[in-house]
Amino acid sequence: MPPYYQFAGYYPPPPPPPPLPAPFDHHHRNPGPGPGPHHPNWGGGRGPYPCGPPPPQLAPYVEHQKAVTIRNDVNLKKESLRVEPDELNPGKFLVAFTFDATVAGSISVCFFAKEGFDCNLTSTKENFLEPVTVSFKEGLGQKFKQPSGTGIDFSLFEEAELMKEGELEVYPLAVKAEASSSEDQRPDSENENISSLNSQITQAVFEKKEKGDYKVRVVKQILWVNGTRYELQEIYGIGNSVDNDFDGSDPGKECVICLSEPRDTTVLPCRHMCMCSGCAKVLRYQTNRCPICRQPVERLLEIKVNNRSEERQAVEHN
Repeated sequence: MPPYYQFAGYYPPPPPPPPLPAPFDHHHRNPGPGPGPHHPNWGGGRGPYPCGPPPPQLAPYVEHQKAVTIRNDVNLKKESLRVEPDELNPGKFLVAFTFDATVAGSISVCFFAKEGFDCNLTSTKENFLEPVTVSFKEGLGQKFKQPSGTGIDFSLFEEAELMKEGELEVYPLAVKAEASSSEDQRPDSENENISSLNSQITQAVFEKKEKGDYKVRVVKQILWVNGTRYELQEIYGIGNSVDNDFDGSDPGKECVICLSEPRDTTVLPCRHMCMCSGCAKVLRYQTNRCPICRQPVERLLEIKVNNRSEERQAVEHN
Protein backbone atom coordinates (compact mmCIF):
# COMPACT_ATOMS: atom_id res chain seq x y z
CA MET A 1 0.00 0.00 0.00
CA PRO A 2 1.60 3.35 -0.99
CA PRO A 3 2.54 5.77 1.77
CA TYR A 4 -0.04 8.39 2.65
CA TYR A 5 0.87 12.03 3.16
CA GLN A 6 -1.36 14.64 4.73
CA PHE A 7 -0.22 17.35 2.30
CA ALA A 8 -2.18 17.91 -0.86
CA GLY A 9 -0.18 17.66 -4.07
CA TYR A 10 2.79 15.95 -2.40
CA TYR A 11 4.06 12.81 -4.06
CA PRO A 12 6.90 10.46 -3.17
CA PRO A 13 10.27 11.18 -4.79
CA PRO A 14 11.13 9.24 -7.95
CA PRO A 15 13.33 6.15 -7.64
CA PRO A 16 17.11 6.71 -7.88
CA PRO A 17 18.74 6.31 -11.32
CA PRO A 18 20.39 2.97 -12.11
CA PRO A 19 24.13 2.76 -11.33
CA LEU A 20 26.55 3.64 -14.12
CA PRO A 21 28.66 0.85 -15.61
CA ALA A 22 32.18 0.46 -14.30
CA PRO A 23 34.98 2.27 -16.18
CA PHE A 24 36.75 0.27 -18.83
CA ASP A 25 39.95 0.27 -16.78
CA HIS A 26 38.37 -0.69 -13.44
CA HIS A 27 40.30 -3.96 -13.37
CA HIS A 28 43.61 -2.00 -13.54
CA ARG A 29 42.88 0.20 -10.58
CA ASN A 30 44.55 -0.16 -7.22
CA PRO A 31 42.08 -1.98 -4.95
CA GLY A 32 43.57 -0.25 -1.91
CA PRO A 33 41.93 2.66 -0.15
CA GLY A 34 41.90 6.00 -1.88
CA PRO A 35 39.99 9.23 -1.92
CA GLY A 36 36.31 8.90 -2.69
CA PRO A 37 34.45 10.72 -5.42
CA HIS A 38 33.55 13.41 -2.94
CA HIS A 39 37.20 14.31 -2.31
CA PRO A 40 38.11 17.76 -3.77
CA ASN A 41 41.19 16.32 -5.50
CA TRP A 42 39.50 13.20 -6.76
CA GLY A 43 40.44 12.42 -10.33
CA GLY A 44 38.82 9.10 -11.12
CA GLY A 45 41.06 7.03 -8.86
CA ARG A 46 44.29 7.92 -10.66
CA GLY A 47 45.71 10.15 -7.94
CA PRO A 48 45.21 13.71 -6.71
CA TYR A 49 45.29 16.68 -9.08
CA PRO A 50 45.99 20.30 -8.10
CA CYS A 51 42.86 22.43 -8.28
CA GLY A 52 44.23 25.85 -7.33
CA PRO A 53 43.26 29.09 -9.12
CA PRO A 54 44.76 29.66 -12.59
CA PRO A 55 47.85 31.88 -12.70
CA PRO A 56 47.11 35.57 -13.43
CA GLN A 57 47.57 36.65 -17.03
CA LEU A 58 50.33 39.17 -17.61
CA ALA A 59 49.50 42.34 -19.54
CA PRO A 60 50.87 42.29 -23.10
CA TYR A 61 54.15 44.15 -23.33
CA VAL A 62 53.84 47.55 -24.99
CA GLU A 63 56.38 48.10 -27.75
CA HIS A 64 58.65 51.11 -27.39
CA GLN A 65 60.82 52.58 -30.10
CA LYS A 66 63.21 55.48 -30.40
CA ALA A 67 61.58 58.47 -32.09
CA VAL A 68 63.33 60.77 -34.53
CA THR A 69 63.23 64.55 -34.17
CA ILE A 70 62.02 66.19 -37.39
CA ARG A 71 62.34 69.88 -38.13
CA ASN A 72 59.49 71.39 -40.12
CA ASP A 73 60.77 74.56 -41.83
CA VAL A 74 57.36 75.68 -43.13
CA ASN A 75 54.03 75.00 -41.46
CA LEU A 76 50.59 75.89 -42.81
CA LYS A 77 48.12 76.40 -39.97
CA LYS A 78 45.34 74.20 -41.27
CA GLU A 79 42.62 75.79 -39.13
CA SER A 80 43.23 79.07 -41.02
CA LEU A 81 42.85 77.59 -44.53
CA ARG A 82 39.85 79.17 -46.26
CA VAL A 83 38.56 80.74 -49.50
CA GLU A 84 37.72 84.44 -49.89
CA PRO A 85 35.84 86.22 -52.70
CA ASP A 86 37.99 87.83 -55.39
CA GLU A 87 36.83 91.45 -55.31
CA LEU A 88 38.29 92.18 -58.75
CA ASN A 89 36.78 89.06 -60.34
CA PRO A 90 33.22 88.42 -59.14
CA GLY A 91 32.33 84.74 -58.95
CA LYS A 92 35.87 83.60 -58.24
CA PHE A 93 37.36 82.68 -54.87
CA LEU A 94 40.95 82.89 -53.65
CA VAL A 95 42.75 80.54 -51.25
CA ALA A 96 44.03 82.22 -48.07
CA PHE A 97 45.73 81.01 -44.89
CA THR A 98 48.34 81.77 -42.20
CA PHE A 99 51.73 80.04 -42.05
CA ASP A 100 55.06 80.03 -40.20
CA ALA A 101 58.43 79.79 -41.93
CA THR A 102 61.88 79.59 -40.37
CA VAL A 103 63.47 79.88 -43.84
CA ALA A 104 62.49 81.45 -47.15
CA GLY A 105 60.68 79.37 -49.74
CA SER A 106 57.67 79.14 -52.04
CA ILE A 107 53.98 78.22 -51.84
CA SER A 108 52.11 76.47 -54.65
CA VAL A 109 48.30 76.30 -54.87
CA CYS A 110 46.98 73.50 -57.05
CA PHE A 111 43.33 72.58 -57.69
CA PHE A 112 42.26 68.97 -58.32
CA ALA A 113 45.81 67.89 -57.60
CA LYS A 114 47.41 64.50 -57.41
CA GLU A 115 50.51 63.83 -55.33
CA GLY A 116 53.25 62.26 -57.38
CA PHE A 117 56.76 61.01 -56.81
CA ASP A 118 58.98 63.02 -54.44
CA CYS A 119 56.25 65.38 -53.28
CA ASN A 120 55.38 66.68 -56.75
CA LEU A 121 51.84 67.95 -57.35
CA THR A 122 50.13 67.49 -60.71
CA SER A 123 46.87 69.22 -61.63
CA THR A 124 44.31 67.02 -63.35
CA LYS A 125 42.44 70.11 -64.64
CA GLU A 126 45.35 72.29 -65.66
CA ASN A 127 43.44 73.55 -68.71
CA PHE A 128 40.87 75.21 -66.39
CA LEU A 129 42.99 76.06 -63.35
CA GLU A 130 46.72 76.50 -63.65
CA PRO A 131 48.83 75.98 -60.50
CA VAL A 132 50.06 79.18 -58.84
CA THR A 133 53.45 79.54 -57.12
CA VAL A 134 54.38 82.48 -54.87
CA SER A 135 57.68 83.08 -53.03
CA PHE A 136 57.87 84.04 -49.36
CA LYS A 137 60.50 85.16 -46.85
CA GLU A 138 61.34 83.90 -43.40
CA GLY A 139 58.85 84.87 -40.70
CA LEU A 140 56.17 83.68 -38.27
CA GLY A 141 52.45 84.35 -38.59
CA GLN A 142 52.62 85.31 -42.27
CA LYS A 143 49.42 85.87 -44.26
CA PHE A 144 49.01 84.29 -47.69
CA LYS A 145 46.36 85.09 -50.28
CA GLN A 146 46.21 83.74 -53.79
CA PRO A 147 46.83 86.41 -56.48
CA SER A 148 43.70 87.98 -57.90
CA GLY A 149 42.43 86.38 -61.09
CA THR A 150 43.87 82.93 -60.33
CA GLY A 151 41.06 81.68 -58.08
CA ILE A 152 38.40 79.02 -58.58
CA ASP A 153 34.87 79.45 -59.92
CA PHE A 154 32.76 76.87 -58.08
CA SER A 155 29.90 77.17 -60.59
CA LEU A 156 32.03 75.45 -63.25
CA PHE A 157 32.21 72.18 -61.30
CA GLU A 158 29.75 69.66 -59.92
CA GLU A 159 29.20 69.85 -56.17
CA ALA A 160 30.08 66.17 -55.76
CA GLU A 161 33.36 66.77 -57.59
CA LEU A 162 34.33 69.53 -55.16
CA MET A 163 33.64 67.33 -52.13
CA LYS A 164 35.37 64.13 -53.25
CA GLU A 165 37.89 62.98 -50.69
CA GLY A 166 40.97 61.47 -52.26
CA GLU A 167 39.33 59.44 -55.02
CA LEU A 168 42.22 58.10 -57.11
CA GLU A 169 44.45 60.18 -54.80
CA VAL A 170 43.11 63.41 -56.34
CA TYR A 171 42.06 66.21 -53.96
CA PRO A 172 40.06 69.32 -54.96
CA LEU A 173 42.66 71.52 -53.25
CA ALA A 174 46.33 70.99 -52.43
CA VAL A 175 48.78 73.54 -51.05
CA LYS A 176 52.52 72.85 -51.11
CA ALA A 177 54.84 74.91 -48.91
CA GLU A 178 58.47 74.30 -49.81
CA ALA A 179 61.61 75.57 -48.09
CA SER A 180 64.32 76.96 -50.34
CA SER A 181 67.81 75.54 -50.03
CA SER A 182 70.48 77.60 -48.31
CA GLU A 183 73.96 78.06 -49.75
CA ASP A 184 75.38 75.10 -47.82
CA GLN A 185 72.37 72.88 -48.60
CA ARG A 186 72.26 73.28 -52.36
CA PRO A 187 72.57 70.12 -54.46
CA ASP A 188 76.15 69.13 -55.24
CA SER A 189 75.32 68.63 -58.89
CA GLU A 190 72.76 69.94 -61.31
CA ASN A 191 71.47 66.41 -61.84
CA GLU A 192 70.49 66.03 -58.19
CA ASN A 193 66.73 66.30 -57.68
CA ILE A 194 65.84 69.58 -56.03
CA SER A 195 62.45 68.13 -54.98
CA SER A 196 64.22 66.45 -52.05
CA LEU A 197 64.02 69.80 -50.20
CA ASN A 198 61.86 69.91 -47.09
CA SER A 199 58.22 70.64 -47.89
CA GLN A 200 54.69 70.27 -46.56
CA ILE A 201 51.57 69.35 -48.52
CA THR A 202 48.07 70.14 -47.25
CA GLN A 203 45.28 68.24 -49.01
CA ALA A 204 41.69 69.45 -48.61
CA VAL A 205 38.14 69.29 -49.95
CA PHE A 206 35.40 71.90 -50.27
CA GLU A 207 32.17 71.75 -48.26
CA LYS A 208 29.01 73.74 -48.87
CA LYS A 209 27.69 75.79 -45.96
CA GLU A 210 24.03 76.45 -45.16
CA LYS A 211 24.03 79.79 -47.00
CA GLY A 212 25.46 78.18 -50.14
CA ASP A 213 29.02 79.39 -49.66
CA TYR A 214 31.94 77.00 -49.67
CA LYS A 215 34.43 76.36 -46.91
CA VAL A 216 37.64 74.32 -46.83
CA ARG A 217 38.09 71.13 -44.81
CA VAL A 218 41.61 69.76 -44.45
CA VAL A 219 41.84 65.99 -44.94
CA LYS A 220 45.53 65.39 -44.31
CA GLN A 221 48.93 67.06 -44.10
CA ILE A 222 52.09 65.43 -45.43
CA LEU A 223 55.66 66.32 -44.57
CA TRP A 224 58.63 65.52 -46.81
CA VAL A 225 62.01 65.69 -45.05
CA ASN A 226 65.23 64.52 -46.73
CA GLY A 227 63.29 62.42 -49.21
CA THR A 228 61.16 60.66 -46.57
CA ARG A 229 57.38 61.04 -46.45
CA TYR A 230 55.56 61.55 -43.12
CA GLU A 231 51.84 61.98 -42.53
CA LEU A 232 51.08 64.45 -39.75
CA GLN A 233 48.60 63.44 -37.03
CA GLU A 234 46.78 65.37 -34.33
CA ILE A 235 47.66 64.76 -30.67
CA TYR A 236 44.65 65.16 -28.38
CA GLY A 237 45.45 67.12 -25.23
CA ILE A 238 48.76 68.62 -26.34
CA GLY A 239 47.24 72.11 -26.48
CA ASN A 240 46.48 71.95 -22.75
CA SER A 241 49.93 70.68 -21.85
CA VAL A 242 52.68 72.28 -23.90
CA ASP A 243 51.42 75.65 -25.09
CA ASN A 244 52.46 77.37 -21.87
CA ASP A 245 54.51 76.67 -18.79
CA PHE A 246 52.99 74.07 -16.47
CA ASP A 247 50.94 75.43 -13.59
CA GLY A 248 49.88 72.91 -10.98
CA SER A 249 46.75 74.93 -10.17
CA ASP A 250 45.54 74.84 -13.77
CA PRO A 251 43.18 71.87 -14.27
CA GLY A 252 43.46 69.79 -17.43
CA LYS A 253 47.26 69.79 -17.70
CA GLU A 254 48.14 67.18 -15.11
CA CYS A 255 48.62 63.44 -15.62
CA VAL A 256 45.30 61.55 -15.41
CA ILE A 257 46.93 58.84 -13.28
CA CYS A 258 48.96 60.63 -10.59
CA LEU A 259 47.08 63.96 -10.92
CA SER A 260 50.23 65.89 -10.05
CA GLU A 261 52.85 65.80 -12.82
CA PRO A 262 52.36 67.56 -16.20
CA ARG A 263 51.29 65.50 -19.19
CA ASP A 264 54.16 64.72 -21.56
CA THR A 265 53.40 61.23 -22.90
CA THR A 266 51.06 60.31 -25.76
CA VAL A 267 49.40 56.94 -26.31
CA LEU A 268 49.57 55.55 -29.84
CA PRO A 269 47.69 54.89 -32.07
CA CYS A 270 44.76 56.74 -30.39
CA ARG A 271 47.02 59.82 -29.83
CA HIS A 272 45.74 60.79 -26.38
CA MET A 273 48.31 62.87 -24.49
CA CYS A 274 47.23 62.03 -20.95
CA MET A 275 50.15 60.81 -18.80
CA CYS A 276 53.46 61.85 -17.35
CA SER A 277 56.54 59.85 -18.32
CA GLY A 278 56.83 58.27 -14.85
CA CYS A 279 53.31 56.84 -14.87
CA ALA A 280 53.72 55.73 -18.48
CA LYS A 281 56.78 53.63 -17.60
CA VAL A 282 54.80 51.89 -14.84
CA LEU A 283 51.68 51.48 -16.95
CA ARG A 284 53.50 49.64 -19.72
CA TYR A 285 54.00 46.64 -17.38
CA GLN A 286 50.44 46.59 -16.01
CA THR A 287 48.06 47.11 -18.92
CA ASN A 288 47.98 47.75 -22.64
CA ARG A 289 44.88 49.95 -22.61
CA CYS A 290 44.69 53.72 -22.98
CA PRO A 291 43.46 55.37 -19.75
CA ILE A 292 41.14 57.61 -21.79
CA CYS A 293 39.52 55.49 -24.51
CA ARG A 294 40.59 51.95 -23.42
CA GLN A 295 41.88 51.13 -26.89
CA PRO A 296 44.93 48.84 -27.14
CA VAL A 297 48.27 50.64 -26.82
CA GLU A 298 51.03 50.00 -29.35
CA ARG A 299 53.58 52.65 -28.34
CA LEU A 300 54.09 55.41 -25.80
CA LEU A 301 55.48 58.69 -27.13
CA GLU A 302 57.12 61.18 -24.79
CA ILE A 303 57.10 64.78 -26.05
CA LYS A 304 59.83 67.06 -24.75
CA VAL A 305 59.11 70.78 -24.90
CA ASN A 306 61.77 73.48 -24.64
CA ASN A 307 61.13 77.07 -23.63
CA ARG A 308 60.67 78.12 -27.28
CA SER A 309 57.43 76.81 -28.71
CA GLU A 310 59.02 75.98 -32.07
CA GLU A 311 61.65 73.75 -30.45
CA ARG A 312 59.55 70.69 -29.69
CA GLN A 313 60.82 67.18 -29.98
CA ALA A 314 59.23 63.76 -29.58
CA VAL A 315 61.08 60.89 -27.92
CA GLU A 316 59.63 57.43 -27.46
CA HIS A 317 60.51 55.40 -24.38
CA ASN A 318 63.36 53.03 -25.12
